[in-house]
Amino acid sequence: MTRVTLADLDPAIALSPLDGRYRADAAGLVDYLSEAALNRDRIHVEVEWLIHLSENGVIDGVRAVTDEEKAGLRGLVENFDADTIAKLKDIEKVTVHDVKAVEYVIKDRLAELGGDDLREFVHFCCTSEDINNLSYALGLKGAVENQWLPRAEALIDQLTDMAQELADVPMLAHTHGQPATPTTMGKEIAVTAHRLARQFKRIKDTVYLGKINGATGTYAAHSVAVPGADWPEIARSFVEDRLGLTFNPLTTQIESHDFQAELYSDIDRFNRIAHNLATDFWTYISMNYFKQIPVEGATGSSTMPHKVNPIRFENAEANLEVSCALLNTLADTLVTSRLQRDLTDSTMQRNIGVAFGHSILAMNNLVKGLKMLDINRDALDADLESNWEVLGEAVQSVMRAAYLRGVPGMENPYEKLKELTRGHRIGQADLQEFTAGLGLPEDDAERLKELRPQTYIGQARQLAADHAERWSALKNS
Repeated sequence: MTRVTLADLDPAIALSPLDGRYRADAAGLVDYLSEAALNRDRIHVEVEWLIHLSENGVIDGVRAVTDEEKAGLRGLVENFDADTIAKLKDIEKVTVHDVKAVEYVIKDRLAELGGDDLREFVHFCCTSEDINNLSYALGLKGAVENQWLPRAEALIDQLTDMAQELADVPMLAHTHGQPATPTTMGKEIAVTAHRLARQFKRIKDTVYLGKINGATGTYAAHSVAVPGADWPEIARSFVEDRLGLTFNPLTTQIESHDFQAELYSDIDRFNRIAHNLATDFWTYISMNYFKQIPVEGATGSSTMPHKVNPIRFENAEANLEVSCALLNTLADTLVTSRLQRDLTDSTMQRNIGVAFGHSILAMNNLVKGLKMLDINRDALDADLESNWEVLGEAVQSVMRAAYLRGVPGMENPYEKLKELTRGHRIGQADLQEFTAGLGLPEDDAERLKELRPQTYIGQARQLAADHAERWSALKNS
């Protein structure tokens, strides 16, 4: 059979689902973590380095860059478009070096502005990694702050709202898959939101490091070319004051990527907690604790029309697993560089956007899935009513307290409750008959008589409310 070669079609067909089926979810990352965005940031770093050196009068006798030249050079960044991308691509075909292509584009613009006498000020004393590490740091910072964190915040907001709404909805807990002390659905959701919020703070507080110290991090070329300059201070002020990053004062040829590894590990941990969220809600749906609100016109199953599948949670699971796999590889690989430099990081870092994209896609699906849920109070109540034996813990604890106060006949409460409840299904009458015969003080006996599985929830309501206050404070800090 002869087939059309899809790779030859125009417009090009995406290989990655992030650029195809899921484009809408991940498209925002293109402005920060794509190859084009990297080149735009490279131009930005190169231009600002030239201006920084000029404004600081680093080389005596070299004229200052004019305001018109500054505006024209910065225009390369502000107006970075398809034509610039094409020009870079054409130059790189000749140079076989992406950073060199950036350098030539800037020199061409400088010449157009009448500044050809300053052409050797472009990329002055720089190795490619000086430009690359700062460009990646800028792209990462932008992607985290403008794309990833807002999605994470939306997910925690959704969970926090649900935790408040469902804070007083009692639920039979399941530890080891077995009926356990009741809780509330809201409190359990608050637990996950709290876990995610802790990781959110770590990611929000990320320190983005950068360096611009030459081929082996010694300012060797700088010190020979302009021996009288305070190069470490010139580099620090450039990285921090002009680019808004944090200066790394001691490196080899590369910025060591440790901050990246820390960031990826934190996002990986956030992802894994979100994965736990997806599996728990999938399970709650299967237990009928939540009903899914059907989307009009959508197909749940191609053959079983009654079904509404939990596809948002399943999609999130899979995409979180892909993201975590990439983030782990990035974190593990980037902290190692043979001696003063190798190029494994160059290829590896080109996958950062893919790792972020699958994480964002998963978070979007989780938010959509959570918004499609409706609590099934009848199912929750039925489970609680069928498991009165979980109150054995309460009876035992009241007996222990009575024993410690010196009430006679309260010995071995655990053993007595174990004999009554372990391996047995008991109901309200069985438990109340047992407690009535214990000889408890009247107030204790009355409190246990009034207790129901539905009311044995401790301070679950308040715990959910406390989380909401903490999350609000964290967001606004």
